[in-house]
Amino acid sequence: MANKDLKNRIPIGSAVNKTLYEELKNYSKETGIPISKLLDKSILLFLKSTKK
Repeated sequence: MANKDLKNRIPIGSAVNKTLYEELKNYSKETGIPISKLLDKSILLFLKSTKK
């Protein structure tokens, strides 16, 4: 069941490449940008790139 405290977000679970995850985690730490926000941006860019 989804966390009831989340109003505008939904928790997801997925498995990713270990190296990519480490790079993402390091980037998040260096920039102070939360991983969830980086994933939002990545998904948005992917969806925009696949629209015809």
